[in-house]
Amino acid sequence: MNFENTFSVLKNETPENISRISFCRARLSDVTTIVELVNSAYRGESSRAGWTTEADILGGQRTDTDEISSLIKTKDSVILLCLCKDVVIGSVHLEKLDSGTAYLGMLVIKPTLQSQGLGKRFMGQAEEFTRAEWGIKRIQMQVITLRDELISYYQRRGYQLTGEVRPFPEFDPKFGLPKVKGLNLSVMEKILGAEWD
Repeated sequence: MNFENTFSVLKNETPENISRISFCRARLSDVTTIVELVNSAYRGESSRAGWTTEADILGGQRTDTDEISSLIKTKDSVILLCLCKDVVIGSVHLEKLDSGTAYLGMLVIKPTLQSQGLGKRFMGQAEEFTRAEWGIKRIQMQVITLRDELISYYQRRGYQLTGEVRPFPEFDPKFGLPKVKGLNLSVMEKILGAEWD
């Protein structure tokens, strides 16, 4: 598969969906769109239209143009976009940590389009990217420990809690301003199986 520009959808997509949904690597020209999408899905009143909102536990921003630009420019770091008829409706950050492990973070689907199976399909495409591009066998992520429903969602996608808990970066406002004390991040991990072979 060619991941340099636009790449194909999952193998079991229907012809109708193939014509509607596509995926591509983000470029620097996409930075503003990504920042607006990510912040709208995680923070503020706009995020309450979807179930991934963190508005009750974090204020401020989730990301900014400097961070997104850096993620796009950094070696072994990619932001993938999910598009519907050429309109960006989702994004996810992937980073190669070592020869067998990648990090998945900032997974976003536009709040008003959530709960339609797009996140599941987008995660599958992200996993396929890591397999094809980097030969990855394991994907890790971090989830706020208070987000039980989000942890359960990822568990249904094959991710498991590792038992490792990391402190939330409370003193870095670029990640958000905590509204509750003692926020922590649970590390989750998925071992990629043979579903893409």
